[in-house]
Amino acid sequence: MKLRTLLVMALLMSLFSAAHAAPDWHGKEDRWTPPGLEKWHDKWPDLKDRHHRGKREVHLGPRPFWLVEDMDEGRLKDRLQSCRADKIRPTDFSIGHRGAPLQFPEHTLESYVAAAQMGAGILECDVAFTKDRELVCRHAQNDLHTTTNIVTIPELNAKCTQPFVPADPASGTEAQAECRTSDITLEEFKSLEGKMDAFNPMATTPEEYLEGTADWRTELYSSRGTLLTHKESIELFKRLGVKFTPELKTPVVEMPYEGDYSQEDYARQMIQDYVEAGVNPRDVWPQSFLLDDVLFWVNETPRFGRQAVFLDQEPLTPENSSLAWMESLSAQGVNILAPALWKMLTLDGHQQIVPSDYAENAKAAGLDMIAWTVERSGPLANGGGWYHQTITDAINNDGDVFNVIDVLAREVGVIGIFSDWPATTTFYANCMGLAGRGH
Repeated sequence: MKLRTLLVMALLMSLFSAAHAAPDWHGKEDRWTPPGLEKWHDKWPDLKDRHHRGKREVHLGPRPFWLVEDMDEGRLKDRLQSCRADKIRPTDFSIGHRGAPLQFPEHTLESYVAAAQMGAGILECDVAFTKDRELVCRHAQNDLHTTTNIVTIPELNAKCTQPFVPADPASGTEAQAECRTSDITLEEFKSLEGKMDAFNPMATTPEEYLEGTADWRTELYSSRGTLLTHKESIELFKRLGVKFTPELKTPVVEMPYEGDYSQEDYARQMIQDYVEAGVNPRDVWPQSFLLDDVLFWVNETPRFGRQAVFLDQEPLTPENSSLAWMESLSAQGVNILAPALWKMLTLDGHQQIVPSDYAENAKAAGLDMIAWTVERSGPLANGGGWYHQTITDAINNDGDVFNVIDVLAREVGVIGIFSDWPATTTFYANCMGLAGRGH
């Protein structure tokens, strides 16, 4: 009898183990750790289980609910107030713009983990290259002086294109600095710490120059800012159970770099990192503001080119918002267009937010669209700044972010929205039945 009981228990334990050893697309078990992530497990021990997308817990925090209460009365507010917040799921509709930089230093491990915790289904690594041509996550090739502590490290500050020069308060002359990823090696880059993207223009010391964070952001989570290479971001995102949208940043140095590293080499290298990591191309949305980069991927790496994203922030003209222009993009193989959100929105005669001609023509040409960026403008009481320039008269409180998201989702029909605080977009997507939407 005891033997039979033991055999039954062993069988049940075996079945239970099999049911919970859900493989990723490589067939690895859930305890598998990609090379390079072991060093992070002491700081982030729960990374070992996060690549199960369906099991990933979402922590919205109070912000989405605070925004709902700030909304004007109406049907959308009623709908969001009635939403159940106990069954929130990750969603590809919610894209972490540089992670969660409203409160965390952008493009850092800490920022990416926060965005994944808020339910972002896709995370962004903006890609730049170092002096030794290694790829790293930075928003621009020349932003190290505002996003890291480089100016406070004398031996690295000295290598900057423009080393730190203090301000002269007497004459009103501002401080100067410009530090590029291409000024330093990968090893030197990895010795830096990420910080909130800001600087103090009247700084007289390098330490003062690190200040200047906008008062609607915070330094609360700036004590750690772990910088990542592009390859490390791929490993991390796999463990977090999110997909990938790397942006090839337009170089500020002359290309070919040092005479033999061409733009095509750079674009090819970024895609090759995903090939070598065994990432399914269906999980990658490579981005660029340069149409030539997008067409390179379309023609040279077509499996990745199918989801290549053409970023657009050019001023609106009759030509670049026309159906003919949209159809020309489609004819060249571009499938996804990602404009600044203001280009897709306008106001009707009743001052209501509606899709713009640009958005309608893109839709008519069969292009999918992705919007950027919500929750980047700070408090919206004064109209929302650059990101809301075509709808300023309809923006007067922070809760209006949900009105913007709602029109982008339901009327424009975007397939995803970049956010500096993904919890808000995750909450909306779940409330409106978009949480299961894949790209």
